[in-house]
Amino acid sequence: MSYQLELRHFTYFLAVAEELHFRKAADRLFISQPGLSRQIKQMEKIIGAILFIRDKRNVRLTPAGQYLKKELAYIFNHVDFTVKQTRLIDAGNEGEIRIGFLGSAMQTVIPELLVKSNKQFPGIQFSLEEMSNHLQVEAIEKDHLDLGFVRLARVTKGLKLKPLYTDTFSLVVPKNHVLNAKTFTGVDQVSQENFILFSSDYSSLYYDKIMSICEDKGFTPRVSHKSVHAQTIYKLVESGLGVAIVPTSLQYGFDLGVKFLEIPSIPQKAMLSVIWKENNRNPALQHIKNLLEV
Repeated sequence: MSYQLELRHFTYFLAVAEELHFRKAADRLFISQPGLSRQIKQMEKIIGAILFIRDKRNVRLTPAGQYLKKELAYIFNHVDFTVKQTRLIDAGNEGEIRIGFLGSAMQTVIPELLVKSNKQFPGIQFSLEEMSNHLQVEAIEKDHLDLGFVRLARVTKGLKLKPLYTDTFSLVVPKNHVLNAKTFTGVDQVSQENFILFSSDYSSLYYDKIMSICEDKGFTPRVSHKSVHAQTIYKLVESGLGVAIVPTSLQYGFDLGVKFLEIPSIPQKAMLSVIWKENNRNPALQHIKNLLEV
């Protein structure tokens, strides 16, 4: 008897690949464990590859199984998104754009983009999520996002990057700090204070630029805390636990006891860029790229 791969095989495979336990996967699928084992063996026979290594205690994926899991996760995500887009288009909308962003993008390019889109393409919906550079790149590669707003110098093959907004840097200090706009001349004035920075995991390019701003003034900052959220950084500065350096545009939208002093006469700039996948097939994406002029 010959068999063909069916959607259920992939569903069963993903359940086992995620649980790495046949009984738990069977319970999740509401089928018997022996039945699930037979389906997986049948799938391996049809494909002609061993997908799992099984012993009495453990189940683990083979290299072929790891590859299949990754590809199926991409395919299933694309199918889910395609079905959602189909519903939106059927309802008279133009689809959905999924956007990832660093916090400062919400202070600069994103609000303007949404206003323009609402005027010219009111049928396009948006899903917005703040996340790190790394997570944005990973999500775009896997087609979980359509656009990302990042601080990166380069991207991997298959992605496109376009600079959008150039920003200066500002020093963040408590409101009662001795420095003010008239007396502040450079970051060397706070070289003995603790620094609170965005984590290098959030944006390695930003982190490296902060290091270079300080090193150009002859010191290496003593970093006492790191965070991926501006609100947290500002709260720590407000509490007197250190000072921070952030893109100047990131000062808006917060009401905390801190003040921002733009750093004068430095070559470093904070560059915000947009990234997308070259072969993204979302029909609404080109409209948004046109608004961004990329």
